[in-house]
Amino acid sequence: MSKEEATPAHQERVVLGMSAATGAFFMFTVMSMFAKLLSENHSVIEIAFYRNLIASMPFLIMVFAFGRREILVLRSKPALVGIRAVLGTISLITTFAAFSLMPMADTTVLLFTSSLFIPVLAVIFLKESVGPYRWAAVAIGFIGVVIMSHPSGEAYTLGIMVALCASLMHATLQIILRYLSRYESPETISFYFFIIGTFLTALPLPFIAVRPTMAEIPLLIGVGLSGAAAQWFLSIAFRNARASIVTVFNYSGIVWATLFGWMIWNEWPLPTVIAGAAVVICSNILMIWRESRLGKISDARFRAKL
Repeated sequence: MSKEEATPAHQERVVLGMSAATGAFFMFTVMSMFAKLLSENHSVIEIAFYRNLIASMPFLIMVFAFGRREILVLRSKPALVGIRAVLGTISLITTFAAFSLMPMADTTVLLFTSSLFIPVLAVIFLKESVGPYRWAAVAIGFIGVVIMSHPSGEAYTLGIMVALCASLMHATLQIILRYLSRYESPETISFYFFIIGTFLTALPLPFIAVRPTMAEIPLLIGVGLSGAAAQWFLSIAFRNARASIVTVFNYSGIVWATLFGWMIWNEWPLPTVIAGAAVVICSNILMIWRESRLGKISDARFRAKL
């Protein structure tokens, strides 16, 4: 195949990856929007149960209807898969709780700080080296958080704390997945996350569950389907485009979150939130740019050795 023939095919894959990334982060925002609507009458644990239960259905169909039994096979890290599922369930609950306590746009921006925790956790747990650019990006990002953290009321203070806890959980999960993906398939990891998460969130249901109304049933189904769709789109995105490209589209979430917040709850970010968001996003872009540069340098060195 000639270079001219290969280049358009590569460009088409990148466009597919970018389109899938846009769809993934849109669906993540839709899931959060459904969860926020439901949190007015339902516990976030109950919402997480329906999300995991419905999202596990496609995997169960693949395993038992289409014979994809390899999804059930744990190769070498069963304990870590279980730990990841437990932490993922806690992360999902805290994320839904954050959206229930604060405006959607504010919560979405605070969840962006997960990328700021990752270098710190990578140094501690993976013994990775982090250069001055990434440390500077982390420092700048947390300055943005300080700018945003001028709450007006106890609930907002609690919301910031919960959102930052959720962000730390997201970062911890990414570190675990970075290690776990060397040993287990993404389908297996996701399957056990949904199944274990369904079981864990089902335990307190007899004490906290509220019978959903007919109007709420589509919202409960929507939480699960949008979450499953987001994961599917994200897997397509990472399969067809570089991680540095896919990650940039994460920031489209602030657009969707602001739009949903304005249309449904008449919310609009305060000036301090907008300023802090700009700082956090710039710090993330600096980190993505640096990672992209390092990736190109590594590729060039590798080709030079051939």
